[in-house]
Amino acid sequence: MASLLFSAAPNLRASLPLSSSSTAASLRFANSSYLPSRRLALFHLGSALPQSQLLGVKASNILRTEGNTIEAASDRIMAQAATTTTTKENVLEWVKNDKRRMLHVVYRVGDLDKTIKFYTECLGMKLLRKRDIPEDRYTNAFLGFGPEDSHFVVELTYNYGVDKYDIGTGFGHFGIAVEDVARTVELIKAKGGTVTREPGPVKGGSTVIAFIKDPDGYKFELLERGPTPEPLCQVMLRVGDLDRAINFYKKAFGMELLHIKDNPDYKYTVAMLGYGPEDKNAVLELTYNYGVTDYDKGNGYAQIAIGTNDVYKTAEAIKLCGGTIIREPGSLPGINTKITACLDLDGWKTVFVDNIDFLKELE
Repeated sequence: MASLLFSAAPNLRASLPLSSSSTAASLRFANSSYLPSRRLALFHLGSALPQSQLLGVKASNILRTEGNTIEAASDRIMAQAATTTTTKENVLEWVKNDKRRMLHVVYRVGDLDKTIKFYTECLGMKLLRKRDIPEDRYTNAFLGFGPEDSHFVVELTYNYGVDKYDIGTGFGHFGIAVEDVARTVELIKAKGGTVTREPGPVKGGSTVIAFIKDPDGYKFELLERGPTPEPLCQVMLRVGDLDRAINFYKKAFGMELLHIKDNPDYKYTVAMLGYGPEDKNAVLELTYNYGVTDYDKGNGYAQIAIGTNDVYKTAEAIKLCGGTIIREPGSLPGINTKITACLDLDGWKTVFVDNIDFLKELE
């Protein structure tokens, strides 16, 4: 497992301060209130991998060092009870009927205020909430086009003293649906934004698009559409085997293959997967470039979070489909939120969060 974790964030430590204590502190990430136990719990899920995972320490040992042996044992018993009464067939059938939604996408930025200003003034997002944890040397901000209980949002992390990240070659772009691409691009230019592809029809199609970069170099594709309930509409990731990836996301994640398009002239194939039609839901865009089987994932992009009714069955399905569980299902130390975290077959990280617990967290 340690080799998988290193490959997911190969340049992580190089960008951090030199002392080990400040290194751990500068990478901490939370989705929580200011309770110390809660911050510690969500540190294991966030935008950076904890030192204990990087050193190959098992999750059970981590929990024991925090005095949570009883809680960990209880979670294992619950997990065993959930899996011993099921079979492969009914677990995968359950996945198809689970109530799932893409909740947020997590990534790191070097100047939080500058990024927030760009997203709100140029892209029309709203700052939903922000929290600073000075004792742990990080700040989080959540932005989107609507409340978190009904919209897909971005979750930004600023680690004190880290002003630049390696985005890598595996992450592609985020997609935002706008009613007038040309007008949006003019606004972005006026605010000093970078336009990397001027407005115009997509190659081989009629949809008007443009590409821009945010202050940290993350790419955004602007897609011209009518009014939509989910303007933050895409996360594009590159994969080494598209058929394998589609099969995994359909079976293990319960996503629907919405459409697939091959572009032999440009030597790539794109597949759209999600939990509903593209014009009403955020979707995952998987891209396969002919002959490329592996990508550098950098240390900027972190993960997607998805809601589920049962993290135990979710983890079982992921294991059955060949995914790697990097955080066994169960309650987070100090709070009752149940989660599980995994790597897909290309090493991309996803965290599944209990739906009811997620709504309680927002309260």
